[in-house]
Amino acid sequence: MPKGSPELTEARKEEIVGACEKLYQTMSFKEITMKEIGNATSFTRTSIYNYFQTKEEIFLALLKREYELWSASLKRTMEQADTMTKDEFASMLAHSLEERAQLLKIMSMNHYDMETGSRPEHLKEFKTAYGESIRTVQACLRQYFPDMPAEQEQNFIYTFFPFMFGIYPYTFVTEKQRTAMEEAGVNYVFMSIYEITYNCARKLLGDGTR
Repeated sequence: MPKGSPELTEARKEEIVGACEKLYQTMSFKEITMKEIGNATSFTRTSIYNYFQTKEEIFLALLKREYELWSASLKRTMEQADTMTKDEFASMLAHSLEERAQLLKIMSMNHYDMETGSRPEHLKEFKTAYGESIRTVQACLRQYFPDMPAEQEQNFIYTFFPFMFGIYPYTFVTEKQRTAMEEAGVNYVFMSIYEITYNCARKLLGDGTR
């Protein structure tokens, strides 16, 4: 790591991550290279290696940021709303992920590559953010459903978080994929991020309105 203030180091890391994020809006994970990311920053391409050694580390940092933003959004909701019905909670959770399509896209397409291609210290930083998102959802459940049995809470967490990996590929289908499914006679029901997330969360919460 180069010498410099922590503020400069953080600012440069954020610029690198931001450049990667911008490229990812029009390019695929495979198309994006360290050279492409370097060309999109204000400093030399070789300087990137002072902060990230692989593009997987950069994507992992982007995914970390997405989890942090999602957790922050849920925490703001908890501060603003003391109580919720099951329908309201499922809707809130669905909207929170609807606003974080990039989180769902990265985690579903490139998650394994990012983790295996990153150094332990970067992986630890990511896992810290990921763990905080789990704790935040748990805190939501405990605030809005204080009578929920521990077993049901655990079932919600360990079903919902793995479920998140499949949201993006299920809800964002290319025309080529759509045509192939139609020609194959696959009875595919197209759903939005909100619809599929709401339905899952509502089912995990069980019957009733409270």
